[in-house]
Amino acid sequence: MRLRFKPNAIPEMKENDKIYFYPKDMRGKWASVFANDNPIYLEIGAGKGDFIIEMAKRYPNINFIALEMNTNAFVIASRKIEEEGLTNVIGLVDYAEDLEEAFDEGEIDRIYINFSTPWPKTRHHKRRLSHPRFLEIYKKIMVPCGIVEQKTDDRPFFDDSLKYFEDFDMEILEYDYDLAEEDSIVTEYERKWRDRGIPINYAKAKFKN
Repeated sequence: MRLRFKPNAIPEMKENDKIYFYPKDMRGKWASVFANDNPIYLEIGAGKGDFIIEMAKRYPNINFIALEMNTNAFVIASRKIEEEGLTNVIGLVDYAEDLEEAFDEGEIDRIYINFSTPWPKTRHHKRRLSHPRFLEIYKKIMVPCGIVEQKTDDRPFFDDSLKYFEDFDMEILEYDYDLAEEDSIVTEYERKWRDRGIPINYAKAKFKN
């Protein structure tokens, strides 16, 4: 279901000191934002923030950044971040294509891609967040041997993603065509597919250097 346009979403988020808009001036300085040297995990396409906020609760010694461009959804995430009072999670309004402008080499330890748009038409495949075009970007901002995790309900997209990882000479550490519910943080979006009996595909892949 399409989210209703929220005209006050951007002004509201700009009042939240946990949300950053296109912060090119923060490149290489994210450790100072968190005021520690803990690993930084990035979710690309965080939506309403359910996954990243639960992760931040479970792993207080990890820093989390939620990236999203849909401000109608992300304003909900920004409220949750503020309400929870978490010190290890922030939000970033920006494009995945511009990650190199927001992050320096080696700043990110892990990337999550949860239920991103599958872009089924061949001419649109380069827009997929698991496509080699994006893997090249991720590798530049990640530590050596950084890890990418993906979840999707779209099997053809998932099969293509596994091939992307292999073609990019990544090591596939795990993959599952029917991820058990107890092994997943089940967000509202994921629940929709599970309730329909649609299997959730999961993969964990590592850059080799």
